[in-house]
Amino acid sequence: MPVTRRQSAVKKDTEGHKGGGETNHQDDDEVQVGDKRQVDNADELNSETEPPTKKNKADTSEGDDKNAVEFVRQTGTIERGHIYFFYRPRVEMEEAHSIDDVQRLHMLLVPRPPKFSVFDGEKPKLDRDDTEDVDMAVLQEGADAVPAKATRDTFEKHYRLITIGKKELPHPGGTSRRGRVFWASVTAVGDDLHLLEKGLGAKSYETKTRGTRHEEPSRLAARGVYAIVNNEPSVPSKAETHLGFFISHPKDMGEVQEALGIQKASSFVLQVKNPLAPNTSGVRTPSSKQVSYPNSIMKSVFGQGTKGRESYGLRFVDCQTIELLEHEGAELLLIASRGGEEGVEASLGDGRGEALEELEEIEASESIGEVFRELALDQDEFPQGALKGEWT
Repeated sequence: MPVTRRQSAVKKDTEGHKGGGETNHQDDDEVQVGDKRQVDNADELNSETEPPTKKNKADTSEGDDKNAVEFVRQTGTIERGHIYFFYRPRVEMEEAHSIDDVQRLHMLLVPRPPKFSVFDGEKPKLDRDDTEDVDMAVLQEGADAVPAKATRDTFEKHYRLITIGKKELPHPGGTSRRGRVFWASVTAVGDDLHLLEKGLGAKSYETKTRGTRHEEPSRLAARGVYAIVNNEPSVPSKAETHLGFFISHPKDMGEVQEALGIQKASSFVLQVKNPLAPNTSGVRTPSSKQVSYPNSIMKSVFGQGTKGRESYGLRFVDCQTIELLEHEGAELLLIASRGGEEGVEASLGDGRGEALEELEEIEASESIGEVFRELALDQDEFPQGALKGEWT
């Protein structure tokens, strides 16, 4: 299948600051984010300094188009892995005590290969009997959505940090479609958890009007398993991408999770915005913060010059290939779809929701310390109370 996966080289610390400097902070008296503010200020999603950015892949000449890959829409599970939610208290606040004290909400995706394809983190050496067992695992309903066990105490791990435009996730059961829609932006993509830890950790910076400002480290509020699934539409207009997840930690949702809108099981319809299409309000994201997709994606996925009524192609597309999420600055539109175990199963289909739920129940027995080791986070620097449902 002509699908590429972006593999970025680990950047040295000095290079990381080039794309993720700490000098462009806005003053901290943050206005409560609303729906209209979401659409009008898509550039604000990238305003908080997070892990150092890396350059997007781009075609450098017309000659490259001749060898460009044409992306074909994948169906079924296009990615599975572990999902984490972080929030950061507002500037100059040592702790958050309510949603009003939250500055940013992040969703971290750490992809993993399917569980049936690995053994203890490595591909197994199979004899004839083992081969038959693996074949049976492949045929098991929903097996393609079940991620392999998370590795621990290693900094070499692919991740994708997504900043949510609102401070809380919308409820899938909401009656208003507007209330179920929210923007998000891919803030960082990398393969070195050192950079992730640095971006989510405590930091200080200088401002012209208020002097030195300080931010406390982000708090891990939830951890679980997820899958991204593309449906098999009867017609192209019905193509949809669903992101579904089950939360394993905390085992019982607390005050923090309720305030942030994190439910035990949820699913969202995922769409990707064409970077050339204007925002609903007509306000464009600054070009320095805009995603730069290669021509192959712009033409074969967004249909630039061939699809839609405008020259730039389609305004939004489903996530036809996971490559769309591998570029920093990508703008996403997520629509709360269904909640609960049955809702996630209905969204992902073919037993995938049930398979994820079974895995979540098994992994819920892991300790908080083991969860932190999955991300190689310093447990002395990052508070653990939020993962118990308590504000910190």
